[in-house]
Amino acid sequence: MHRRRFMADSGMGFFGLAAGAMLAADGVVRGDTPTGQHHFAPRAKSVIWVFLSGGYSHMETFDPKPALNKYAGKSYADTPFPNPVDSPLHRKRFRSVPAEEINVRDVYPKIFPMQIGFRQHGECGVEITDWWPHLADCVDDISFVRNMWTTDNDHAAENQIHTGRHRLDETQPSIGAWAHYGLGSVNENLPRFVVLGGPTRTDTRASIDAYYLGPQHAGVPLKLDPANPLTFGSRQSGQSAGQQADEFRFVNELNRITAEEFPHDEKLQARIKSYELAFRMQSAVPEAVDLSAENSQTSELYGINDAHSKVAGQRLLAARRMVERGVRFVQVFPSSYGTWDSHQKLKANHAKMCVSVDKPVAGLLKDLKQRGLMEDVAVVFCTEFGRTPGLEERSGATTGRDHHPNGFTVWLAGAGIKRGHVHGATDELGYHALGEGHYVTDLHATVLHLLGLDNTKLEVPGRKRLDIDRGKVISDILT
Repeated sequence: MHRRRFMADSGMGFFGLAAGAMLAADGVVRGDTPTGQHHFAPRAKSVIWVFLSGGYSHMETFDPKPALNKYAGKSYADTPFPNPVDSPLHRKRFRSVPAEEINVRDVYPKIFPMQIGFRQHGECGVEITDWWPHLADCVDDISFVRNMWTTDNDHAAENQIHTGRHRLDETQPSIGAWAHYGLGSVNENLPRFVVLGGPTRTDTRASIDAYYLGPQHAGVPLKLDPANPLTFGSRQSGQSAGQQADEFRFVNELNRITAEEFPHDEKLQARIKSYELAFRMQSAVPEAVDLSAENSQTSELYGINDAHSKVAGQRLLAARRMVERGVRFVQVFPSSYGTWDSHQKLKANHAKMCVSVDKPVAGLLKDLKQRGLMEDVAVVFCTEFGRTPGLEERSGATTGRDHHPNGFTVWLAGAGIKRGHVHGATDELGYHALGEGHYVTDLHATVLHLLGLDNTKLEVPGRKRLDIDRGKVISDILT
């Protein structure tokens, strides 16, 4: 009987998923690129990448703009500032899929006031809005990057923030896949690239995918259910651990017999490794996602006891447990697809969504700090784009903002990151990222740099990447 058929018939169907995402723990199927080696001394051992789907408003979160209140109801032309729609930056950073003559997104001329107040916080005096009371306590540990920009003005930007490519261009591997490709594992019993809460939909699979790097480098979605954290990752009903171990030994013996016959078959050697890893994962993964092992103080810290913040709190706590156990890259979706998308009722929506993540993400930073992990873990907090300074008026809307790729804010904290720092800015109305700004791959380059990887050296034979794919390290936010 063929080995693959044997595995399927023996209740080992989870091998396809495990092997697809974690094949080649020894690095034998990664082309000619050296892997498992740092290009230089790393600042961080692991990354927790927190992504908020839908596009939060930078002006109502981390880049307050009082000019919006002063000139509310007026058009851009009625302010003393240059009309941002006339700026050459608008054409440079705005790539619509619909024809330009029918696209009205991003150019709404009536200024919409801020929907929440703001204050300075911490010794650094960074201004953020009042929707973040818990995160406000952490600003002295954060670097805010206020001059990000991207090009897709629709929600395919969710993939773009992770791959660096517009949907009209060739897809690239995701940032997590590049980290997986470039580094070896700290814990051989767990995936190197774990995904919690995502991908948010089937059409956002690109945000965790590896494409031409090979499926072994893609993210592994895990559920926070110790009884079944990995799809097809449990033994058959009625099968004992001993019986399954016997099956593994038998299949391993068959593989090694074949390996003696074909000693230069590197993929076979990698497959043997993947079987072993899949078996080890059955005990390691359930333990890693078992939040019942945490005390009540930790649950309170992450907001798990509050129904509004429970889901985000559980996922972020699980992320901490993953990096504690040596997972290199944890991609967390605290909320479901598009929940920050506020075309209407921005005030009500953002107030609710901020409550859902404010305490959990602040809890993550505080927890990492008290455990001494801020020197080992870098945290990234991002979304796919910002929101328009102008009022969205499509279909008679009067209470929200449209998508805005021209300028928005992300932040980083932890290993190798300056604390209490603001980098870059948008203009007075929050429209354009000033100066060159940072395209999304600059964020990628920075994260890989923190992990000890030179983004320009992560090459694959036969694949020529563009300069924009590589990005440039945002050196100003590094210690």
